[in-house]
Amino acid sequence: MKGFAKFILYTILGWKLESNFPQGIKKYVVIAAPHTSWQDFPIAILSRMASGTMINFIGKNSLFNGPFGFFFRGLGGTPVDRSQSNNLVDAIIEIFNSKKEFRLGLSPEGTRKKVDAWKTGFYYIAKGASVPIVMATLDFENKKIKISEPYYTTDDKEKDFNFFYSFYKNVKGKNPELF
Repeated sequence: MKGFAKFILYTILGWKLESNFPQGIKKYVVIAAPHTSWQDFPIAILSRMASGTMINFIGKNSLFNGPFGFFFRGLGGTPVDRSQSNNLVDAIIEIFNSKKEFRLGLSPEGTRKKVDAWKTGFYYIAKGASVPIVMATLDFENKKIKISEPYYTTDDKEKDFNFFYSFYKNVKGKNPELF
């Protein structure tokens, strides 16, 4: 499957994976940005498969209804109910704490629409589970996926977010006007 994913991602689609996901760390949160198109998902799944690193994801529960539910679960997805105010951050921290190996990919924007500020759930999940954050770009202009070294949060949220934002500077999503 890894070879097939590489063939599609690199040869057919023309993308490059500039670096790989950390191999020596069994738990971390991956934030992938910018998230501006439905095309981000298949590119992210292919890059995950090409790297040989399992990264799970969460998605709105409507994606997991009907015949597609089996498909998304098979890819490592878990449905979440975004219509109710539940403590998703604590639930995900419990997942991290209950597993020996778990990597979770999230979009810090929380949507494909333009946002004024990123959601903070990924940050509090990483802090609560005592795991690092790994940043991944989806640069459609250059067809490059760049993955950062693990970043361990500090006690200065503003400093941490400035570090995150700087990693994504000059990265163009599929619809750059939405980032």
